[in-house]
Amino acid sequence: MGNYLVKTLEKYPELSTISNEINSCFKLLLDCFQRGGKIFTCGNGGSAADSEHIVGELMKGFRLQRKLTEEQIMNIEKFFPKEASFLARNLQQAIPSISLVNSISLSTAFSNDINPEFIFAQQIFGLGNLGDVLIAISTSGNSKNVVNATKIAKTKGLDVIALTGKNGGAIGKYSDVIVRAPSEDVASIQEYHMPIYHCLCSMLEHELFV
Repeated sequence: MGNYLVKTLEKYPELSTISNEINSCFKLLLDCFQRGGKIFTCGNGGSAADSEHIVGELMKGFRLQRKLTEEQIMNIEKFFPKEASFLARNLQQAIPSISLVNSISLSTAFSNDINPEFIFAQQIFGLGNLGDVLIAISTSGNSKNVVNATKIAKTKGLDVIALTGKNGGAIGKYSDVIVRAPSEDVASIQEYHMPIYHCLCSMLEHELFV
């Protein structure tokens, strides 16, 4: 996992109180990848942007190039022998991840036709499988659509990681690991969330692709 956690704590010493939780998140995410699972993310407002941001770091190279393996290249060669080198050079290994905030048509239709508080829960119900992980982001820990997603995640056998503020909120009841940013101010919580998930993405990438 490199020394990314150490570096993060040096830069943000106030996060040292949640270092164990960050390590627990890393282990859950690593186990998810190794057993062939997917990572889902969700949140509202700034946390929706964080949900997208996390997937952006996981689905392509973040700090590393993540070149394809020889086995992966050979598999491409079976189908496209003349183009294999070109195709392989333009691909990177990915950690399978889906942001639930980007399904605009589904979310707006579901909000209009049924209940906006279940826009993320519906997607987890339809896509989530045993062994997957949901990263649920809510600065208050009480966002109803995020809390509902965690509830349905548990019924589907997903592990749940919650990123919240200092107070934790209701979401902790349905989470396997809750990471409480050490603040009660929304902007500060969001500012802490970024180094937390950047650290996790870096640790995962180093563990899997170095």
